[in-house]
Amino acid sequence: MSQHTLAVLVENSPGVLARVASLFARRGYNIDSLAVGPTENSEISRITIVLNLQGHALDQVMAQLYKLVNVIAISEMPAISTVHRELLMLKIAGSKQNSEVFDVVKKFGAAVVDETDGMLTIEATGESSHIQALLLALTPFGIKELVQSVLIALERGTAALSDRTLSAQGISTTHVIDVQGDYQN
Repeated sequence: MSQHTLAVLVENSPGVLARVASLFARRGYNIDSLAVGPTENSEISRITIVLNLQGHALDQVMAQLYKLVNVIAISEMPAISTVHRELLMLKIAGSKQNSEVFDVVKKFGAAVVDETDGMLTIEATGESSHIQALLLALTPFGIKELVQSVLIALERGTAALSDRTLSAQGISTTHVIDVQGDYQN
């Protein structure tokens, strides 16, 4: 099995995420991570999906996704041409006087974003390996609570998924019209 990251542009409307997720469930594919958020166009959302697949399964998944009415564009995001990031926030007992914690925070380029009632809230962004290394370094200090986002990704350079796919179809990237039928071929 190999890991794949997909960027999927969809119409920003109720039920779209459920349809995308159920497609994977019906086919028996496990989603390792899934992030959904707005894009530069308020009528379009971007779904980032990370999954492990064998053989031709990626082609099958992409073909099935294109059959969904609300899917506008799909792109595989290879690591070599993509910037991947995760967000981590965690709380540990401590204060600004705890220089060891601050040394770790500084070493990893993280930040203390709050200190309340003897608890430090630390924030970090980075590649998955960077986030995991920070977690290991802070574990001895007693992590009280943590929340971690899943992976999100953008292509390097001037390439933009919305420009490449929508413009190729003659659709303005600043205004989306109803072209559902065009994406089901």
